[in-house]
Amino acid sequence: MAQQPALYRPILGAFYMALSGLCFVGVYVTVKYVGTRLPAAEAAWLRYVLGLVFLIPVARTLWREGLDPAVTKLAAFRGIFHVAGVAFWFFAMARLPVAEVTALGYLTPVFVTLGAVLFFGERFALRRSLAIVFALIGVFVILRPGFQTVEWAQLSMLLTTMGFGASYLVAKRMTGTASTNMIVAQLSIWVSIFLTPLAFVQWVTPNLREMLLLLGTAAFATAGHYFMTMAFRRAPLSIVQPVTFLQLVWSVAVGFLLFGEGIDSFVVLGGLIIVSAVIYITLREAQVKTKQG
Repeated sequence: MAQQPALYRPILGAFYMALSGLCFVGVYVTVKYVGTRLPAAEAAWLRYVLGLVFLIPVARTLWREGLDPAVTKLAAFRGIFHVAGVAFWFFAMARLPVAEVTALGYLTPVFVTLGAVLFFGERFALRRSLAIVFALIGVFVILRPGFQTVEWAQLSMLLTTMGFGASYLVAKRMTGTASTNMIVAQLSIWVSIFLTPLAFVQWVTPNLREMLLLLGTAAFATAGHYFMTMAFRRAPLSIVQPVTFLQLVWSVAVGFLLFGEGIDSFVVLGGLIIVSAVIYITLREAQVKTKQG
């Protein structure tokens, strides 16, 4: 019986990551319904400010845990990267098909891998390099430069993955020193603070419908980050990363059923290429760590 927790941890990790993916698809849907009337920075700010409401149930737990200066410094550093990613993401999400946003979003783990090499001194092995090249081929399949005009929204999505990649590198480091609630709470607080000046540069008063949709966005996003952090805590990336493939399936279905978006075979193919590269990188990292251990 004592072995059960260890046995079920990978299953729980995969389950939590699947729940995280569903929540982020919910984010896509609500932002898509918000549309483009609100500036991207303002919509992102409203999402995070409204999301602070969901911290109330865990306020007492956070108070007991207290603010560790080292954790707070990391959280603020993470917030800077996340703000960039969020602002670009809101711009892209309102203008691109859901499936395309999801497919390009799979580049985030690739930038996490590059960041681990550049900033954490990890070895840049040949197989890892080939997998990254393979992922970039997937991007070219989706964007098809020279065959169609590359839109600003698509470039924004690429910048999004860089920002989120840096954010997740910091988050992974924080899981060893802070609780899940503290990591999620500090992200919401710091992003709200950093987005405030950007939100009021070009303010458009939101209507009730937009406010309710962004409240829904905040609920889905908060739950998504919570489940993702729980997944990281319970299982290695080699287990949880492949589960994110399901998000592409759900996004294609949602785009088709709710928004009447056509199923772009190039987007699906490019997304599958990127996902394959990400899964290979993840499994390869797991093998290397097992040998080192």
